[in-house]
Amino acid sequence: MDVLKVILMIIFAIDCIALTAIVLLQEGKSAGLGTISGASETYWGQNKGRSMEGALVKSTKFLAVLFIVLAAVLNLKVFS
Repeated sequence: MDVLKVILMIIFAIDCIALTAIVLLQEGKSAGLGTISGASETYWGQNKGRSMEGALVKSTKFLAVLFIVLAAVLNLKVFS
């Protein structure tokens, strides 16, 4: 069990560092004047999920879920 705990701790540390880096890479969500003129309905606004910004959002969600699951697993009484 000690080997599994060490492996999970290493994955948890890598997840923490990656999550911090990806959150810092993202731009702010300020609407600005783009929403007044309808810029969100352009081609780039509609295909935001396929862009680099969309990939950052998806990977942030994945890493956040992984963070929560690993934190819960590492706090089980099995590893005590």
